[in-house]
Amino acid sequence: MATRAVVNGEHVATADQRVVTYQVPWAHYEAQLALRGEAPVPRMAYLEGALEIMTPSKDHERIKSYIGRLVETYALEHGIDLSPYGAWTLKSAPKASGLEPDECYIVGDQGKAIPDLAIEVAWTSGGIDKLEIYRRLGIGEVWIWKDGEIQIHILEGPGYVRGERSALFPDLDVPLLCSFLDRPTAMQAMRAFREALQRS
Repeated sequence: MATRAVVNGEHVATADQRVVTYQVPWAHYEAQLALRGEAPVPRMAYLEGALEIMTPSKDHERIKSYIGRLVETYALEHGIDLSPYGAWTLKSAPKASGLEPDECYIVGDQGKAIPDLAIEVAWTSGGIDKLEIYRRLGIGEVWIWKDGEIQIHILEGPGYVRGERSALFPDLDVPLLCSFLDRPTAMQAMRAFREALQRS
């Protein structure tokens, strides 16, 4: 499904570059964010002294962008007001947690302090527990793409539960959305998904 690089004449999937260090003070995490400034990479995540610094691969970025464009296509077809906020830095010093989603959205009132939906692409294994960070930050719904499928996690009470459908978009056929992630271009994926939505 993913685009592949050519190395020595062979097509291979590109990998994310990830480093995790431990016993890192919160102030050091804040300093790293300040040093990076407005640059989109590297992305950083922090949980109880563990700091992850990650540079996403081309494959990673393609998948997250396709998912985002298809979510926006669905919203447009169904008259849903939402806005993308990209890799918005979400953090809480008292909860010793912070990260930047691959993509995130606010639905409806754009004055909310946190997004309604966060999307993560688990392209390569490893790293710190992003779902625990999202739980501490109170993000209501998290989608994690892994191995061609999207896992839906809905915050209920103290933790997340796996859902078959999105709480934000209960009529969205998420497996159908995933079926268009292999299209050669984002425009082709969006057009094909839109046609499928109009037929249903």
